[in-house]
This record gives sequence, C-alpha cells and structure tokens, in this order.
Amino acid sequence: MHRFATRTSLMLFGLGVFAWAATAFADPAPAPSFSVRGLDGKIIRSSSLRGRPVVLDFWATWCGPCRASMPHLDSVHQRYQNSGLVVLGLSVDDSDPADVRRFVQRLGVTFPIAMADEKLLDEYGPIRSIPTTFFISRDGHIVRRVVGYLDQETIETYVRELF
Repeated sequence: MHRFATRTSLMLFGLGVFAWAATAFADPAPAPSFSVRGLDGKIIRSSSLRGRPVVLDFWATWCGPCRASMPHLDSVHQRYQNSGLVVLGLSVDDSDPADVRRFVQRLGVTFPIAMADEKLLDEYGPIRSIPTTFFISRDGHIVRRVVGYLDQETIETYVRELF
C-alpha cells in the first residue's frame, strides 16, 4: 500500500485537475522546523533558512499540475535567489530518490529538491492534495498555503509579498 492514506485525493490533482485554493493567514503561525536530505545528499535544515523568504512545494513526479508548476517555481528561484529567496521542492514520491533526481534533471529544475517523509507531511499537513505550496516569511511564519497548480503570475505575486 502507498504510504499516503489519501492517495486517491492526491491523484485527483495528479490527473490534471488545475484548480487551486489559496489561503492567506491574517495571523501567521510559525512554520514547523524540519531537517531533510536533498537529492544532492546535503542536509537542509529549516533553521538555516531563518531570515530568508521560503517557498516550500510538496509535489510528485506522477502529478501533472506539479510538473506544470515546476518551471514557474524554477523561474522565481532563478530570479530571486540573489535576493535571498529559497525555493525547496519536497517530493512525496515513494520511488527511489535516484529516480526523482533523474526526473528533476530531465525537467531542468535548478532549485533544491528533497524527499518528504511522513513526519514532515504530518507537521505541514494534513497534505491531502498536491501540489501544496507554502510561502514562508523571513521570520519563519507561514503567510500563505496554496493547494493546486500555480501559474507564473500568481507565484510571482506571492513571492513579492514575501519581500
């Protein structure tokens, strides 16, 4: 059995449903801390991201809307990384990290990717649909959660709000 009890709902987005729901928080909560191993083998800790705006994107290789959002996320990564923005993709795939790495290389994604574990999904969740993207302020608070495909203009707008 797949590690996600809600794979059916996750797959709804993976099959091409391009709807999204954005939630902006008037009283933002602190983002849960985490430590993940990137596909490059390096450990990424949320504590090392403090003071920088962060975009966390939970995604999967089998998810169509996730794949469609990736170039937009990569574009904002390239545009704003020198201003301190961190874009981090968190794969929910069950497959071997090497398979995810090959997939990411084929897409030409340049932002860091790590594998999400159950603990991380629980702390940021429940994550019931993907993609699910979190926009985190410099002071470590979740200011927006978006479920579903994000187009370039919307991502740009939300990223600019972080600065």
